[in-house]
Amino acid sequence: MAQIFHRSMNLLSRVSILGGVFILALLGWLIDGFVRSSYVTEVNVAREQPVPFSHKHHVAGLGIDCRYCHNTVEETNFAGIPPTKTCMNCHAQVWNDAPILEPVRASFRSDKSLEWTRVHDLADFVFFNHSIHIAKGVGCQTCHGQVDQMPLVWRTQSLYMEWCLECHREPEMYVRPKDQVFSMSYAQPTRDKPVAWEGRMFTSQMELGAELVKKYKVRSAALLTSCSVCHR
Repeated sequence: MAQIFHRSMNLLSRVSILGGVFILALLGWLIDGFVRSSYVTEVNVAREQPVPFSHKHHVAGLGIDCRYCHNTVEETNFAGIPPTKTCMNCHAQVWNDAPILEPVRASFRSDKSLEWTRVHDLADFVFFNHSIHIAKGVGCQTCHGQVDQMPLVWRTQSLYMEWCLECHREPEMYVRPKDQVFSMSYAQPTRDKPVAWEGRMFTSQMELGAELVKKYKVRSAALLTSCSVCHR
């Protein structure tokens, strides 16, 4: 029987198959790079706000504690957005005629809240409780970054599930003493810079973290990585 296809078709078929696999792999790599890019995750992208509130000025410059504005963070799921009255506690006296703060004054006069742009905005199907993380020794800085150095706030983490699971799998590597939860200058212990806690000196985060996990009764990694913890 006469051969229907030329012998060169064998080579062409192999090249096509290999080329198709390569193209699919390249496409997957490009998609993965895109979904992790700052364009999608908004990591390191400062968000415009109705008023250019500077955490760097208020936290690092004036020394205002996180809880002065985010006053529900220790008790509820939500950290809380301060009402305009909180701003006016100071700005009724300080910079009270500054044009840049007119939206704040207008909000106070009309009793209509400013519409701030959410920076750390989780999907609706994710349950996150600020109070439980603080109670277990997770610092603000761990998730929100060095906000005391941010003129305008930006994300320092992707907020993807894989990032949450890093902490839930190894909470020892992230927890800190409770009196340091709101500190922006806390650094994990090292041999060169040990950390004192309950009369002991710790030279590694794993060593200190193991003690904190026991002290604060942090659940096991098996329980923390259960789907129902975050998806309810």
